[in-house]
Formats: sequence, C-alpha cells, structure tokens
Amino acid sequence: MLPLLSIQNLDIAFRSETGTNTAVQNLNLQVNRGELLAVVGESGSGKSITSLSILQLLPKASTVYVNGKILFTINGEKPEDLLLIAEADLQALRGNRIAMIFQEPMSSLNPVMTCGQQVMEAILQHRKVTKAEAKKQTIELFEKVKLPIPEAMFSRYPHQLSGGQKQRVMIAMAMSCKPQLLICDEPTTALDVTVQNTILQLIKELQVKENIGVIFITHDLSVVGQIADRIVVLYKGNIVETGTTADIFLRPNHPYTKALLACRPVLHPKGQRLPVVSDFMEVAVDGTIVEKPLVNGHWSAVNSQSPVTEIEQTIRHKSPLPNAILSVKNLNVWYPTKTNFLGKTTDYFKAVNDVSFEVFKGETLGLVGESGCGKTTLGRALLQLIPATSGDIIYEEKNITSLSKKDVLELRKHMQIIFQDPYGSLNPRITVGQAIAEPLQVHGLLPTEKQRREKVVEWLEKVNLKAEHYNRYPHEFSGGQRQRIVIARALVMNPQFVVCDESVSALDVSVQAQVLNLLNDLKKEMGFTAIFISHDLGVVNYISERIMVMQKGRIEEIGWAEDVYRRPQSPYTKQLIEAIPKGYIG
Repeated sequence: MLPLLSIQNLDIAFRSETGTNTAVQNLNLQVNRGELLAVVGESGSGKSITSLSILQLLPKASTVYVNGKILFTINGEKPEDLLLIAEADLQALRGNRIAMIFQEPMSSLNPVMTCGQQVMEAILQHRKVTKAEAKKQTIELFEKVKLPIPEAMFSRYPHQLSGGQKQRVMIAMAMSCKPQLLICDEPTTALDVTVQNTILQLIKELQVKENIGVIFITHDLSVVGQIADRIVVLYKGNIVETGTTADIFLRPNHPYTKALLACRPVLHPKGQRLPVVSDFMEVAVDGTIVEKPLVNGHWSAVNSQSPVTEIEQTIRHKSPLPNAILSVKNLNVWYPTKTNFLGKTTDYFKAVNDVSFEVFKGETLGLVGESGCGKTTLGRALLQLIPATSGDIIYEEKNITSLSKKDVLELRKHMQIIFQDPYGSLNPRITVGQAIAEPLQVHGLLPTEKQRREKVVEWLEKVNLKAEHYNRYPHEFSGGQRQRIVIARALVMNPQFVVCDESVSALDVSVQAQVLNLLNDLKKEMGFTAIFISHDLGVVNYISERIMVMQKGRIEEIGWAEDVYRRPQSPYTKQLIEAIPKGYIG
C-alpha cells in the first residue's frame, strides 16, 4: 500500500544577502494512513520548515528546494509531487485534504473576525453547506475541543480568549474538513497540562476514527510518548534517529536523543542540576557529532549536586519558618461584566477572588493552574502592575496597595517580574544592552553610561551570553536567548522579590533545563525570593519549595512541593498531576 505522504531526499535552503544557507539536508520520511508520526527536535532543527514545505507555505522569494520530492497520495491514487503541482491545486488541498495546526494561534487568527466566523470560513470554502449548517458544525467542533460555552465562543474575538482557548480554536479549524493528513506544529506547547492531555487524546482519536495520517511536531519527547506510533529525531536539519516509540524511549542510540530524554525536570530531584545537550555530545570541527563518555556511570551534570539553600534546610528539617517577606490577605481583582440602565455594575468577572497566602523570605513558591485561573493577574497585582479591587498586599511590613505612583516606582527596585513572552516584552527598536540598562538609568542606580554598560556586560555573561551581544536587537536571538535577556533585565537591579511568569513554558526542554539551572544558580548567588508561575506541575515541583494551586481565581491547595506533588489533597490538583505527560508507557 502506498504511503499517504513520502518525503524523499529533501534539501531546503534559504537565500540571503550573504549567500545560501541550508536548513534541511537529505530528509527522508513517510507517513501512512492511520499513523501518527512525531517529529522531535529543538528550535532551529528544521521541524517547522519541513512541515511548511509540505503545503508550500515557505516564502517563495527566499526558499530554494535544492533537491528531493514531497509525494502525497490522494484516495489511494498515483502520488503527486507537491513541489510541482499548480497553485490552484495546492489551494484545493490546503485546509481540505491536508490541514495544519499552527504553533502561534494569536498571529494565525484574524483579529477582526470572530472565532466562529473563521472556522465557518474554512467549512464554507471546502464544503457545500449552508451558513446555518456551517455554524452548527462550528459549535459542535468547539464542544469537541472542550471550549467553555461554545455558543458564546462563536461570537468572541481572538483577543477575548486565553492562549489555550485560541489554540483550541485553531485545532477546531484544522479538523473542520476532516483532512487525510493533519500537520500539528507544536499544538500543545503553551497549553495547560490538562488541556494538553485533552488535545493529545483528541488528535489521537481523530487519527484512529478517521484513519488519517498525523505529523506531530514537538520539542518534548514526553508529550508524544503515549500517542506516537513512530518518532523521527531532527538535529540541525538532519534526521539523527528514527524508530518506533518503544525503541526511541527504551533503546535510544543517538546522544542527542538521550539528551532530550534526560533533561526533563520530572526525572530529577531538587538540588540536582539538570543535564543539557552539551553534557551528552559535542560537535567536532568537521561537523560530526561525538558522544561524551560517562563519568562514574553518569553524565557530569546529572551527578552534580547544587548547594542546598537555607530555606530548603529549614523546610527539610521542619524548623520554625522564616519571616514572611510578602503577606496577601483577602485579595480581590474583579472586572465589571454587566451594568444596569443607570450604569451601575451588577456583575463581575472575579479573576482573583479572596486570595490569602504568605511567601517566606528566600523561598521559591510555585503557583500552578490552568489558563484563565488568575495566575498572571495575581502576579501582576502583587507588583502593582494592575490595581487590586480590595484586600491587602503586605511587603516588608508595608501595605503596597495604597502607595502613590512615586512610591510604586521606588518599589520596582525591590520587586521585579520576568514576563511570559520575552519577545513581546522587549522593545524591538532598542538593543538588548539598552533594554537591560534602562531600569538602571530610570532609577539612577549607576550615574554614568560607562558604569551601566559594564554592569550590563557583567549580566550578559552571567546569563551565558556574550559582551558582543550588547549591540544586537531582540530579533537576532533565539527564544531561549531572549528568555535569558529578560532574566538579566529583571535581576540587574538586584531585587529582593521576583515573579517568574511562565518564564520557561514555551522553551525547548533542553533550553528549559538551561534556564532552570540559571535561575537556581542566580537565586543561590543573590538570595532573592520568587513566585514561579507555571501550568506545568513537574517543572514547579522541581524548582519550588512550596506549591500553591489556583483554580477560577481561588487557591485550591497550598503545601510543601513534595506533599502537593506526591500526595495531593484537592481533586483539581490530582487532575493536574494525572495529566502530566509520563513519556512512553508500553
């Protein structure tokens, strides 16, 4: 039987002012009907380029298909080379026979059309149905992807939805015409573990029921461990390993595959430095990959133990707890949703609802919950980036909810935030050096430009970047490098309290390990207190002393990290833990 898709000897390069750069080399893979093929690798490995080439979505002016074929078989007939067919025939295939779930839903959805209209558009484009029937099918799809109140979601615009909800709209759109081949480009990267689990099962169910082929692109092997039939591992545009899911998880051969499997935080206890790719392999001058030898049965990083902090000592020995640096009492952040004919508010959306907790000096408190539960709102309210409706935030024995603007600005010296989206929080018009130096200049901490430059260079090196990066712009860096830049910007003022808002959620697992190691190192060196916000309980358990679980604006559970992770009390916490990807389960 012919494969549904067969990519043969594919070479892809891009033209630039300096010449032609090869992105994918001698790529060979195939997908059969009813099969889910996972393509795994870090950012820059060529995963998305490969997927975009199938539908010819790469920029035509700069893309060069040096060699190879992309053969797609329609209804068991003779395969057609997608690199050679006419644009009109490609248009008929896109979204119909071959559908794609894109990685970034915000930039993929039209901001001036409702979510329902956008899914309807795909149905009406490829199916002969009435608008009423298309609307009915759209609402049914919204139900399938677990969107709350599907009828209401139909009329909402993308900016009115959370990141996870926008991704589910994209999935509904891709599923709308029941394609033969579904390409999923990092469809669960920024989703909560519960939603991620739902989406994974949904895609698997679609694959089995409709007998379709699925290419699932991800940087995290554990995500596809339970749903993939076969796995292809990409490294810098080359396939380094391919095999069944069982073979890849239980008998990995290539050091790069071993590194991707080993660097997941869930596999390592607190205090143990996470391994990274460079611990497993190095690239020789001629480009060949050399596997590093084991040291006493371990890779060096895995076997190294980080110093135990004072707060960890306190917690481990159940000693009297240190003083609270931050106390939150009955905090509310409410937004009006309804008014009467006199303009008086009659109903509120309670983003943060009667929340009380303490953060002890020197600890990392993990804050976990799904998208829309109020995590980010709470984090921003603590720093007075958004106003509280009522309640008290006591920082260093001072109620900061009643501070003047001048006093809040002064507070910024001591309380900082590492934002979720590093690209969106960096000004594209100024260099990263200027961005890191800006808070020093605003607060007048170092009077001369020379002193500020020296301080910024010192911090660039602390976060494993180089002095020459000072004059580069944000778009010239990878996602992991941009994350390190925003960490440097937040910590350059030596704050006492830091909110890390989903600071590793969209990173490759290997880069995530580097950033988590970096945060641990800087915390030990500087002694700051942190709230680490994430939807990933595995990551939070690794980096936090205590965990606080949030749902629908309220605190569900709070306790020592190991107790919450291993012995959860709340049904909601149990649900979050059960949804964590476990990797391969044979």
